[in-house]
Amino acid sequence: MSADAATRRFLLAATRLALRGHGGAEPNPMVGCVIVRDGHIVGRGWHRCCGEAHAEINALADAGDRARGATAYITLEPCNHHGRTGPCSHALIAAGVARVVFATRDPNPTAAGGMQALHAAGIEAVHHPMPETDDLNAPFVKRVTARMPWVTAKWAQTLDGAIATRGGESQWISCAASRRRVHRERARVDAILTGMGTVRADDPRLTARGTPILRRARRVVVDRQLDLEVTSALVKTIGQAPLTVACAQEAITRRADRAGLLRSAGADVLAIDDGGEGLNSLLRDLHTRLGVSTVLVEAGGGLVGKLVEADLVDELWAFIAPIVMGDAQAPSPIRGVDPVQLADCSRWRTVSVARSGDDVELRLRRHANA
Repeated sequence: MSADAATRRFLLAATRLALRGHGGAEPNPMVGCVIVRDGHIVGRGWHRCCGEAHAEINALADAGDRARGATAYITLEPCNHHGRTGPCSHALIAAGVARVVFATRDPNPTAAGGMQALHAAGIEAVHHPMPETDDLNAPFVKRVTARMPWVTAKWAQTLDGAIATRGGESQWISCAASRRRVHRERARVDAILTGMGTVRADDPRLTARGTPILRRARRVVVDRQLDLEVTSALVKTIGQAPLTVACAQEAITRRADRAGLLRSAGADVLAIDDGGEGLNSLLRDLHTRLGVSTVLVEAGGGLVGKLVEADLVDELWAFIAPIVMGDAQAPSPIRGVDPVQLADCSRWRTVSVARSGDDVELRLRRHANA
């Protein structure tokens, strides 16, 4: 095996470990680390939970004395600052590793400098970027550089692109395995965003069920006219998960009684502007005011279309069921963008394709040249 092939193999192993931290690590990055000696992995670790030991510390503990003279492969440049935990660069130096290979530079200026610290201690430190680790670290990089949450829009559709019948029936297009996948993700994100069209059609709870709860996601409803009823399932379940209602200031003024009832029930009622700029402000406010780092959008095509048009969606997550509806009036997952020609369309790249029961699970991210 060539040196490049070995490096890729071990960094991919670290990437798979890092993914185990999803739901626990955020707003910190998901990080994985393997310690390799004589071509064999002797230590494994990942960042399990924000505030707890980082991936390097866990991998070094797993390796023990075998870390001395070994190579550490890490998905992200080792941190070089004292936060809730000590600097990982110092721990690697103390453990006596001979070489460190990392895939992504740390974008956080507070934590950066691990490579320089390792070099100063006489340890070879190599930056080896890979597309897979760039994808892994993209949500963290966005949070640090843009001060915005990572936004994933999810839906289930038929083979011909319908998310419901023309009468609004959508339960269930996706299979049970796909629905379990969605509940698992609900239990790992900070917020779930929806619109009033979905609330009227389904009266959803948008809570995670049948899976371990790593994060209790805040439900966020874009309700410009403040139509949400206090008898809705969302309001009735505020004790299970927090609720934010985002509406126009005019609606709050005009329907002050309803705003008061919602607030009395425990809902957070806030004003947003109209259009994409209002959605941008909403997402930024969720991040800065409430610490929301990840958002799952479960909404109809109208709201998803506004988010896509405003360039606020980072990832698309579609479950494609082996069903053909054949109805031109059935709603589609993204509406209202209306490009004049193909060159005006937003471009996405496929990140993964997998089978989910009888469905196909498709994940895409915005193309770099879009």
